[in-house]
Amino acid sequence: MGVIICQTCETTIEHFEEEKVTTLYSKTCPHCQEQAKLNK
Repeated sequence: MGVIICQTCETTIEHFEEEKVTTLYSKTCPHCQEQAKLNK
């Protein structure tokens, strides 16, 4: 079991199946990308 977490807001983006427990960090999630577009 693994998870992908947004580095910006620390929300869980996605769960995926893997042999080991893994936590991966994404630079931004769709929500943070949308907020960045609105703030420009």
